[in-house]
Amino acid sequence: MLALLGYLTIGTFLYLIMTKRLSVIVSLVLVPIVFGLISGFGTELGTMMLEGIQKVAPTGIMVGFAVLYFGLMMDAGLFDPIISSMIRIVKGDPLKIVLGTVIVTMLVALDGDGASTFMITISAFLPIYKRLGMNPLILSGVVALGAGVMNIAPWGGPTARAMTTLQMDSSQLFNPVLPAMLGGILWVLFSAYWLGKKERARLGIIEIKGDYENLMTEHAAAVEGKRPKLFWFNLMLTIVLLVALVMTWLPMPVLFIVAFIIALLVNFPNLGEQQERLSNHASSVVMVSTMIFAAGIFTGILTGTKMIDAMATSMVSVIPEQFAGYLPILVAITSMPLSLVFTPDAFYFGVLPVLSQTAVSFGIDPVEIGRAAILGQMTTGFPLSPLTASTFILVGLSGVDLGEHQRFIFKWAFGTTIVMTIIALITGAITI
Repeated sequence: MLALLGYLTIGTFLYLIMTKRLSVIVSLVLVPIVFGLISGFGTELGTMMLEGIQKVAPTGIMVGFAVLYFGLMMDAGLFDPIISSMIRIVKGDPLKIVLGTVIVTMLVALDGDGASTFMITISAFLPIYKRLGMNPLILSGVVALGAGVMNIAPWGGPTARAMTTLQMDSSQLFNPVLPAMLGGILWVLFSAYWLGKKERARLGIIEIKGDYENLMTEHAAAVEGKRPKLFWFNLMLTIVLLVALVMTWLPMPVLFIVAFIIALLVNFPNLGEQQERLSNHASSVVMVSTMIFAAGIFTGILTGTKMIDAMATSMVSVIPEQFAGYLPILVAITSMPLSLVFTPDAFYFGVLPVLSQTAVSFGIDPVEIGRAAILGQMTTGFPLSPLTASTFILVGLSGVDLGEHQRFIFKWAFGTTIVMTIIALITGAITI
């Protein structure tokens, strides 16, 4: 009975959010409460929900302050000189332009916001692509590759959701995947090199003259004019923060809180400016943090009522035991294509809990299922998925058709997941 109620809970949740009958945050809270009452746990639901919220609180705090920190770095102009220099370097060489595009994309994508990554990068490079007559599908494609692999960062949506669902921190879930992510970055750079080389062979190296050259010079000068006086301070602070995150010198929420406060005080010492920075990023913080706390209620009820355990038991009974050990690699390989079917909320809050508990029944550490999932599910796959609004920003700004974009870059994005899966197997992040 509990297994059936669990499947109905998840099925109702998926139906409501995928048909847009209710918002994700409303569904995360109301659906499990309704089925928790039906299952007869009415008097215990409050305790279950509170325990769920308490377990996800560190993740909610970490993501909120990560959004604030990288948003502040954008406001301070940390990446402006880098973008300006890249535009000057690439000039009229299609190969350099494509490589410059993907490098800038990965830098800007550190803020974890796909929409802003697409707007900044496409706006910077689209005039160059148009002037040289380069294929706009390469622009949308390499930006998708760069943003996708960087979305694995622990403050990105998919990994934050996985940590919330599995109630683990980044040192458990993300750090072992870091070598695979670095391998994915190298694959993305190789993909950009290959595509850029083909475009150079088609167009040749074009000498930019006249008004367009003046336009690029003015653009670079305008960005250079915004070079922050504290550029080197902000750069070193960010590098130290990233090293501290990987080395786990302090808990991740603490690191982001401290780094943000230091950056805010140094870059914007005036109280009015500080309040303005907080106000500008408040909507983003509220959106991600409230979602995580709502997910805590969802997972708290499913766990507390034992629905998850019952569903896992039912799945174990239908999966042949000889295939059980391949569950992590199966999740990894299918994670990227499943981005075209499941929204991140549907997968990480609805599907992942059942898969992870099923893994436990087979003696597999559930963290491996989480690591496998973030190798593609709404990471490498999100810039191709019609289920994310930012994808339409990407294709819209690039001036390409969604179907053509998907056909052009799918194999390269899927290749990123395959490369990372192989490295994850070699390093032991996932096992068979």
